[in-house]
Amino acid sequence: MVACPAGSGRVTVITLREVSFFSDGQRCAGRLFLPPEAAWTACVVSAHGTTGTMDFGLARYAQRFAEAGLVVLTFDYRQFGASEGRPRQVISVRRQVADWQAAIRFARALPEVDPDRVALWGTSLSGGHVMTVAAADPAIRAVVAQLPFMGIEAGRSSPRSGKVTAALFAAALRDAAGALFARAPVTVPIVGPPGAVAVFTGAEDDAVARHLAAEAPTWRNEMAARSLFALMRYRPGRLARRLEMPLLVCVAEADTAASLPLATRAAREAPHGELRRYPGGHFSAYLGEVQQRMVTDQTAFLRRHLCATPADATSG
Repeated sequence: MVACPAGSGRVTVITLREVSFFSDGQRCAGRLFLPPEAAWTACVVSAHGTTGTMDFGLARYAQRFAEAGLVVLTFDYRQFGASEGRPRQVISVRRQVADWQAAIRFARALPEVDPDRVALWGTSLSGGHVMTVAAADPAIRAVVAQLPFMGIEAGRSSPRSGKVTAALFAAALRDAAGALFARAPVTVPIVGPPGAVAVFTGAEDDAVARHLAAEAPTWRNEMAARSLFALMRYRPGRLARRLEMPLLVCVAEADTAASLPLATRAAREAPHGELRRYPGGHFSAYLGEVQQRMVTDQTAFLRRHLCATPADATSG
């Protein structure tokens, strides 16, 4: 079976199909990027991080992967974007991991996809999710973790002021208390200018988010504050040594949101890990030259491991 075309870079006619699947009985919305029919078989499943939705910059990656001959499935988590689920904007690691697993089952059942040639692509928080999912699913062919959240680094200083951090945690406590009585979430902004009470407050973060928001009608710049507690307990980087498939970890040198040391350690501990370093901060991966460099390297990695036999990929 020929898994991919030659990948000359001249493939430009991509079919976009709106799809959906169910996760624990709730509908998740997705988009399927299909290269010309002759290219069908290998698939990349992808989703955003934190509150990100599939219209919030993911098409820049999906389009490039599809142009290289790969089927790409992007999707929104329950409670976010075009997917079902309430209350809205609440991050649950358990539910999001379950959504990944449902998306993979859906992709493997597609007539266009060889179920043995499925890779995962995640960014930020979903860069941690792909580690969690792949550690439990050795049939995954390859994993890309971009600017991955590998857990909170002990002793690391926060780029936020103590006043902002205190305000975020006060909101988280109010929201967690309200959740006990099924009250509507207390939300905090995901991105804001320097000094604002928000999760990401870098000048570059704010500028890029504003640019992406203009083309992302389903994205909301808010998160249920209780979600902070779920993120504090999450340590996906510890699973790196359990990954049996090739792993590409892409990090940004000036990233203040995801720990560079923890991501580097994960790449080192994974049996088949690779590390690529790029300039810029946490949001540099979504626009401009850094994004172009990342997607070029990731495309080469995915083609190397999805478009060859397992023996060829290992020897390469």
